[in-house]
Amino acid sequence: MKATLERTDLLKSLTHVHRVVERRNTIPILSNVLLRAEDGALKLKATDLDLEVLETVPAMVELPGATTVPAHTIYDIVRKLPEGAQVVLETTSDNATLELRAGRSRFTLQMLPETDFPDLTAGEFGHSFTLSAGAIRKLIDTTQFAISTEETRYYLNGIYLHTVDTAQGQRFRAVATDGHRLAQAEVPAPNGSVGMPGVIVPRKTVGEIQKLLEDPEAEVQIELSETKIRVTTGPIILTSKLIDGTFPDYGRVIPQNNDKEMRVDRDEFKEAVDRVSTISSERGRAVKLALTEGRMVLTVNNPDSGSATEELAVEYGEEPLEIGFNSRYLLDIANQLSSDTALFRLADSGSPTLIQDNTVDDCLFVLMPMRV
Repeated sequence: MKATLERTDLLKSLTHVHRVVERRNTIPILSNVLLRAEDGALKLKATDLDLEVLETVPAMVELPGATTVPAHTIYDIVRKLPEGAQVVLETTSDNATLELRAGRSRFTLQMLPETDFPDLTAGEFGHSFTLSAGAIRKLIDTTQFAISTEETRYYLNGIYLHTVDTAQGQRFRAVATDGHRLAQAEVPAPNGSVGMPGVIVPRKTVGEIQKLLEDPEAEVQIELSETKIRVTTGPIILTSKLIDGTFPDYGRVIPQNNDKEMRVDRDEFKEAVDRVSTISSERGRAVKLALTEGRMVLTVNNPDSGSATEELAVEYGEEPLEIGFNSRYLLDIANQLSSDTALFRLADSGSPTLIQDNTVDDCLFVLMPMRV
């Protein structure tokens, strides 16, 4: 194999694919990236057996062929090469090493045969549709923080994607929850998505998709089967296994009868929560919200370090209410709101609270209270 290409193109592609490779691997081939030179292009592929990223970059191919080399090593080498360099990749005659040349730099890398490299892309994809990268980013950015990290409830370790019938028509919806909070976002359902199976996309895959969507205007193709998702954007194809489990009936968690409404300036609220939580303990993180007409007092008490209070003007005309929340969860939600005013729908101090944008209704958040 012999191919020559621009350092910029190679680095950009290696940046995308090497992230999939785990630093510690018991299976040597999984530490490698597959390089295949053919038809005026170099294809790079990396996998961890659950997730696979394939990218094609233009190259001058003198000798077609394929091999695998350590992913993090070749990424670090190319990253440190000078800007604008031409990179030559050539396998040695004994097929034991790959030589990488750029200017006066020369590296040899140990190879493993490409025949050992696993392939994840087998199988039929029954549903296919396109969405803008901006719409997918919105769904991920709004819900990702609520993905559970608790391995025992593995079916919560991802984002649940499905289509629903609503008063506004068919919607494509993303939901994530960790049992303490829930985040939901939706966009109009694209052609081809109606009737798709509800799928749970794993946390690592969600993070990789988010990083690959660099141009918000780009059209992204999504293909689904019962067990896999494939996302194609430009020259990049990401294939991933789905979480094999049943996502809970999240609709039962979303409160319908919270009759007390409170509106507050989002930025003022965020800054106040951030300030008073400075005093909270790492474990507790509890902040108490005391609501009376037109006013909210935030309080944090920490027996070890002291206390903090701050008062905010709010729109609230109901009977007084005191309720406690995890301050970090409150900040996570406040960071996802897009309108200037946050709307809280409350019931009582022991029931979940519904938090929404005051003007936009395609996202909602549910937060369980804490005892304070």
